[in-house]
Formats: sequence, C-alpha cells, structure tokens
Amino acid sequence: MAEAKTSKKAVPARKTVRKKVTAKKAPAKKATAKKAPARKTPAKKVAAKRKAAPRAKADLKATAMESGRKALQAGLGVYGMAYDQILENLETVQSQVDEAQAKLNDRRKQAEKLYDALVKRGKAVEKEALKAFEDLELEALTDRAVFDAQMEKAKSKFDALRTKVSKLI
Repeated sequence: MAEAKTSKKAVPARKTVRKKVTAKKAPAKKATAKKAPARKTPAKKVAAKRKAAPRAKADLKATAMESGRKALQAGLGVYGMAYDQILENLETVQSQVDEAQAKLNDRRKQAEKLYDALVKRGKAVEKEALKAFEDLELEALTDRAVFDAQMEKAKSKFDALRTKVSKLI
C-alpha cells in the first residue's frame, strides 16, 4: 500500500507542475495572440510520448548518420565537378596546342621551300658571277688601258647582275 500511495502522489504532483506551467503560459498567449486555450494532453498520450523517446533517439542517430553521409556525398560531388571541369580545360588546351603545332609545321614547310628556292637562285647567281670572272683576261691586267677597259666591262656586268638580284628580292 505504501507503494500505491507513492505512485498516486507522484502522478498528481506532475500534473500540478504542468498545470502551473500551462496556466502561466496560457494567459500570456491569450493576451498577445488571442488563440484558443491549449488542450490538455491525456495521460495515455504522455505515456506514449515517453515510450517513443527511445525511438526518437534512434531516429536522431539515423538522421545524423544520413546528414553526415549527404555532406560527404556533397563534397565528393564538388570534387567530381572540379575534376570534370579540369578535364574539359585540358582538352581545350590540348586542341589549342595541336592547332599551334599544325601552324608551326606549315610555316616550317614554307621556310624550307623558301630556303630551297634561295639556294637554287644562289647557284644561278654564282654561275653568272663565274662567267663574268672568266670573261676577264687576267694576263692582260698588266697594261693599264686594257685593265681599265676590262674593269668597266666587269662593272657593267656586275651592275646588270645586281639589278636582276634586286628585282627578285
């Protein structure tokens, strides 16, 4: 019986504490918000909430785990997007390098063609210059009058050659 009295006294004590709390809150709410008074929850619902508390802890743990997993997945998503963007940038840079390499190869081919043309023209100029030197009679150079005549002839040939070369350039 002593046990029964203690359990009966414990339950009403809780109700009185709740009544005092709700009684203090209810008039304040009525004055400001003018809402209907809060309904009292039956003892069965209070007991059900207490039993649900361990379930709520399990749900809280699951929610925390899920939130952590989602945060990790978001971080991985950022990493994946950055990786994809870097790959796109590398592909763009690689295509630009390929284009530049192709232009460089074209210019090298043009330079080789120009060089070959210059060598061919140089051979032709060399032949003409050698012919001009052959026309000079080196033995007759001892006579001053003959020497001056040959120099004038050579100068005219070199001037003609110079004009031909300058027209090509």
